[in-house]
Amino acid sequence: MNILQLIEAAARRLEAAGVAFGHGTANAFDEAAWLVLWRLGLPLDDLDGVATREVTAPDQAAVKALLGERIATRKPAAYLTQEAWLQGVPFYVDERAIVPRSFIAELIADASIDPWLGEETRQVLDLCTGNGSLAILAAMAWPEVRVDGADISADALAVARINVDKHGLASRVRLMESDGLSAVPGRYDLILCNPPYVNAGSMAALPAEYRAEPALALAGGADGMDFIRHLLRELPAHMNDDAVLVLEIGNERAFFEAAFPQLEVVWLDTSAGEDHVLLLTREALAETFT
Repeated sequence: MNILQLIEAAARRLEAAGVAFGHGTANAFDEAAWLVLWRLGLPLDDLDGVATREVTAPDQAAVKALLGERIATRKPAAYLTQEAWLQGVPFYVDERAIVPRSFIAELIADASIDPWLGEETRQVLDLCTGNGSLAILAAMAWPEVRVDGADISADALAVARINVDKHGLASRVRLMESDGLSAVPGRYDLILCNPPYVNAGSMAALPAEYRAEPALALAGGADGMDFIRHLLRELPAHMNDDAVLVLEIGNERAFFEAAFPQLEVVWLDTSAGEDHVLLLTREALAETFT
């Protein structure tokens, strides 16, 4: 059996088991390729180069065992490999933090946020930083800025510390434990936030793979807006005059607009459309909440 055949067989097994995707892959073939190539110690981005390579019986057995663990535990593949990728950058992850998959990463990488920044942009906050991936991507994209990564979870911050050190950014990315903005110092020019926003009905229906993640990072109350309501009221006091907030809300646009009908919002285009990430200026927030 060669590697491509092994991946195709693994994909059929994942499909038959009814596992859920969405933590770095969107379908059974991509997930199978990830698990097979990782287990065999091969580059994840060069399937074409190794597709016809024969796989030994012991390696086939190792892949079979990993697939069995994926199916039996229903853990996201990223927890099994302890690695997740955003915009081509690898990050360590384990069960202490949510698997990173923010659309904000796209907006950082494709410079969609840049027109809202100025020469004076120096202080960036990544609120609800989780494993630190957005804070790190921001520091990579904008070498002149300093980034604070804040999270309520000490466990998540321990994972973020691994990633900050892994990417050699300890001098520019500061991590802090904070319940929302309660322990965040000073004012910022740009705030990135991928908060808990999943509404209660959706939380109850989540597949096991999502329930394997810390609920603290997902659950947003009855309409998904509990954290966001508190955040938007407090935010103007933590923003410089020309600052902007980039906020991810997933599939909750209807709930967001019902909760904040007066807010002047800019919806940002991502690979999932224009409903998942929005931008708010300090001026718009101040007009509504002060």
